[in-house]
Amino acid sequence: MTDVYTAEKRSAVMARVKGRGTKPELMVRKALSALGVRYRLNRKDLPGSPDIVLGPRKLAIFVHGCFWHGHDCARGSRVPKANRDYWVGKVARNTARDRAAATALGAMGWRVETIWECDLKDAAALSDRLAGLLAS
Repeated sequence: MTDVYTAEKRSAVMARVKGRGTKPELMVRKALSALGVRYRLNRKDLPGSPDIVLGPRKLAIFVHGCFWHGHDCARGSRVPKANRDYWVGKVARNTARDRAAATALGAMGWRVETIWECDLKDAAALSDRLAGLLAS
Protein backbone atom coordinates (compact mmCIF):
# COMPACT_ATOMS: atom_id res chain seq x y z
CA MET A 1 0.00 0.00 0.00
CA THR A 2 1.35 3.44 -0.87
CA ASP A 3 1.36 6.56 1.27
CA VAL A 4 -1.60 8.86 0.92
CA TYR A 5 0.57 11.96 1.43
CA THR A 6 3.96 13.08 0.29
CA ALA A 7 6.56 13.48 3.03
CA GLU A 8 6.05 17.26 3.02
CA LYS A 9 2.26 16.96 3.26
CA ARG A 10 2.49 14.40 6.09
CA SER A 11 4.87 16.72 7.95
CA ALA A 12 2.40 19.59 7.59
CA VAL A 13 -0.47 17.41 8.83
CA MET A 14 1.52 16.15 11.83
CA ALA A 15 2.60 19.69 12.73
CA ARG A 16 -1.06 20.60 13.19
CA VAL A 17 -1.62 17.90 15.83
CA LYS A 18 -2.06 19.70 19.14
CA GLY A 19 0.12 18.79 22.07
CA ARG A 20 -1.54 21.06 24.62
CA GLY A 21 -5.04 22.25 25.30
CA THR A 22 -6.61 19.20 23.71
CA LYS A 23 -10.25 18.34 24.32
CA PRO A 24 -9.38 15.40 26.63
CA GLU A 25 -7.05 17.63 28.65
CA LEU A 26 -9.71 20.32 28.92
CA MET A 27 -12.20 17.74 30.22
CA VAL A 28 -9.81 16.68 32.99
CA ARG A 29 -9.08 20.30 33.88
CA LYS A 30 -12.81 21.04 34.08
CA ALA A 31 -13.34 18.06 36.39
CA LEU A 32 -10.48 19.20 38.64
CA SER A 33 -11.86 22.73 38.75
CA ALA A 34 -15.26 21.37 39.73
CA LEU A 35 -13.53 19.67 42.68
CA GLY A 36 -12.06 23.04 43.69
CA VAL A 37 -8.49 22.10 42.84
CA ARG A 38 -5.83 24.54 41.68
CA TYR A 39 -3.21 23.23 39.28
CA ARG A 40 -0.44 24.23 36.90
CA LEU A 41 -0.05 23.23 33.29
CA ASN A 42 2.89 21.73 31.39
CA ARG A 43 5.65 22.36 33.93
CA LYS A 44 8.80 22.24 31.84
CA ASP A 45 11.00 21.88 34.93
CA LEU A 46 9.61 18.36 35.49
CA PRO A 47 10.49 15.30 33.39
CA GLY A 48 8.00 14.78 30.58
CA SER A 49 6.40 18.20 31.15
CA PRO A 50 3.23 16.76 32.75
CA ASP A 51 -0.07 18.06 31.36
CA ILE A 52 -1.43 18.91 34.82
CA VAL A 53 0.60 19.36 37.99
CA LEU A 54 -0.70 19.59 41.55
CA GLY A 55 2.47 20.85 43.19
CA PRO A 56 1.65 20.72 46.91
CA ARG A 57 0.30 17.17 46.46
CA LYS A 58 3.32 16.16 44.32
CA LEU A 59 0.95 14.70 41.74
CA ALA A 60 1.71 14.79 38.02
CA ILE A 61 -1.12 13.93 35.64
CA PHE A 62 -0.61 12.98 32.02
CA VAL A 63 -3.64 12.98 29.71
CA HIS A 64 -2.84 10.62 26.86
CA GLY A 65 -4.58 9.97 23.58
CA CYS A 66 -5.11 6.23 23.22
CA PHE A 67 -3.83 6.07 19.64
CA TRP A 68 -0.73 8.23 20.14
CA HIS A 69 0.45 6.52 23.31
CA GLY A 70 -0.44 2.89 22.54
CA HIS A 71 -3.20 2.20 25.06
CA ASP A 72 -4.56 -1.35 25.08
CA CYS A 73 -8.12 -0.28 24.24
CA ALA A 74 -9.72 -0.70 20.80
CA ARG A 75 -8.64 2.71 19.55
CA GLY A 76 -5.14 2.50 20.97
CA SER A 77 -4.34 -0.93 19.60
CA ARG A 78 -5.38 0.02 16.06
CA VAL A 79 -2.46 0.45 13.68
CA PRO A 80 -2.97 2.30 10.39
CA LYS A 81 -2.54 0.19 7.26
CA ALA A 82 -0.61 2.90 5.43
CA ASN A 83 2.99 3.39 6.56
CA ARG A 84 2.62 0.74 9.26
CA ASP A 85 6.32 0.58 10.20
CA TYR A 86 6.41 4.32 10.82
CA TRP A 87 3.39 4.25 13.14
CA VAL A 88 4.53 1.19 15.09
CA GLY A 89 7.90 2.88 15.67
CA LYS A 90 6.34 6.22 16.57
CA VAL A 91 3.99 4.74 19.17
CA ALA A 92 6.85 2.63 20.59
CA ARG A 93 8.99 5.78 20.99
CA ASN A 94 6.09 7.60 22.65
CA THR A 95 5.50 4.80 25.15
CA ALA A 96 9.23 4.55 25.94
CA ARG A 97 9.36 8.32 26.53
CA ASP A 98 6.25 8.08 28.75
CA ARG A 99 7.83 5.31 30.86
CA ALA A 100 11.10 7.25 31.22
CA ALA A 101 9.26 10.39 32.36
CA ALA A 102 7.16 8.45 34.88
CA THR A 103 10.26 6.72 36.27
CA ALA A 104 12.13 10.01 36.60
CA LEU A 105 9.18 11.68 38.32
CA GLY A 106 8.81 8.74 40.69
CA ALA A 107 12.50 8.97 41.59
CA MET A 108 11.91 12.64 42.48
CA GLY A 109 9.10 11.65 44.86
CA TRP A 110 6.17 12.53 42.58
CA ARG A 111 3.05 10.43 42.14
CA VAL A 112 2.27 9.92 38.46
CA GLU A 113 -1.20 9.29 37.08
CA THR A 114 -2.11 8.67 33.45
CA ILE A 115 -5.61 9.40 32.28
CA TRP A 116 -6.43 7.86 28.93
CA GLU A 117 -8.71 9.40 26.35
CA CYS A 118 -11.09 6.43 26.61
CA ASP A 119 -11.42 7.03 30.39
CA LEU A 120 -13.20 10.29 29.64
CA LYS A 121 -16.35 8.64 28.30
CA ASP A 122 -17.75 8.41 31.84
CA ALA A 123 -17.59 11.85 33.50
CA ALA A 124 -18.82 10.58 36.87
CA ALA A 125 -16.15 7.87 36.99
CA LEU A 126 -13.50 10.43 36.06
CA SER A 127 -14.63 12.75 38.85
CA ASP A 128 -14.59 9.87 41.35
CA ARG A 129 -11.12 8.83 40.23
CA LEU A 130 -9.77 12.36 40.56
CA ALA A 131 -11.38 12.76 43.99
CA GLY A 132 -9.70 9.50 45.04
CA LEU A 133 -6.33 10.78 43.85
CA LEU A 134 -6.80 13.98 45.82
CA ALA A 135 -7.77 12.09 48.98
CA SER A 136 -4.68 9.87 48.96
